[in-house]
Amino acid sequence: MSVTPRAPRTPRTPPSAVPAVTSLALEQDVFERLRGVVPRVAAEAVETIMREVPSYARPFSDAMGARIRTAVELALVNFLELARVGSGTDPAEPIAPSTAAAYELGRGEARSGRSMDALQAAYRVGARVCWRGLSREAVATGVPAATLGAFAELVFAYIDALSSASISGHADELATAGRARERYRDRLAALLVGGGEEADLVAAARRADWHPPRSLTAVLLPEGQLRAVLGLLDARTLAMSTEPAGVDDEDAGVLLVPDATGRDRERLVRQLEGRGAIIGPERPWLQVHRSFQRVLRAREFLPQPNSRGTLDTDDLLAELLLSADPEALADLRARALAPLASVRPTVRLRLEETLRSWLLHHGRRELIAAHLFVHPQTVRYRMAQLRELFGDRLDDPEEVLRLTMALALQPTRPPTP
Repeated sequence: MSVTPRAPRTPRTPPSAVPAVTSLALEQDVFERLRGVVPRVAAEAVETIMREVPSYARPFSDAMGARIRTAVELALVNFLELARVGSGTDPAEPIAPSTAAAYELGRGEARSGRSMDALQAAYRVGARVCWRGLSREAVATGVPAATLGAFAELVFAYIDALSSASISGHADELATAGRARERYRDRLAALLVGGGEEADLVAAARRADWHPPRSLTAVLLPEGQLRAVLGLLDARTLAMSTEPAGVDDEDAGVLLVPDATGRDRERLVRQLEGRGAIIGPERPWLQVHRSFQRVLRAREFLPQPNSRGTLDTDDLLAELLLSADPEALADLRARALAPLASVRPTVRLRLEETLRSWLLHHGRRELIAAHLFVHPQTVRYRMAQLRELFGDRLDDPEEVLRLTMALALQPTRPPTP
């Protein structure tokens, strides 16, 4: 699904940001004199900005420089029109083209990955130069001091209005781009978890402006923990907000954590402790769906539903292997433990526990006795029973392997004396 972000609507400049003009209305001859110096003042403003704001030296010197000078001239003309009309019209009308351009300028800064610092500095420099150039001409025309004071106030209020419009554009563009990027990354996470084709994954990563790491690790955890954990992890971590396939819990979320290996994996496990997470194995980023599939298989090993315990599937490899085919395991148990079929259930339980401990402790009677909380002589007696039932099979490595697998996933029971 392709997501096309909508461009934000250019907002009307807030009334509080529009300069008041009730105390100023330039006469027509003064307006014409000031209008005539606009090109020179605009050029001087651009040159000064290039010199004092290094970030704009290159943009102003290339082909865009001519367009920027034209934009500054337009802004000055709109300002003079504002000063000319006085209180006879809505002050937002004469400067509407300039505030709209300033809004787009702020959006452009955000798209270029720049903060508002350079643009704000450019506005300050531009205001100073423009005021100097225009006031010099205004004094030459004999503008009274009171009018000149109101003129100065209007210059800086106008610059504030343009600056506010740029700040709004910058913020709106960041918000729009952030929402679009988040949607693209959510889509990328869904494709990765679903095992999409390599070409589709590479294209989705490019659209999401996401640079693939060497590997990814899938993590399943309660959705309520998702945002809290994200702040602790690598910025490239992908979060899946939609319900993942194969998970019937709508409150579950998925994280895909980059390059979680060695000490980084140990730190990840610590960060997820107590959050009810299941951590899959590290896999190449294009194959992270295999990590997610192991996470799904490990869900049955959570101590209890909604448990806050955290499972690292790297610690469950034997259990996952033995539980991969439950029917095969049941057949293996039935065949390997067939000699116990004729024994009473209570006796069989004790003998199974003893045989399992014997396998785990390599036949060391004292360790078996300590494990089962029984006397070593009891272990000797039970092993004699098992020898009678199994015969030479307890000395056959292949049979010992089958018995080990058959008894490996037996639940822990209280010792049976």
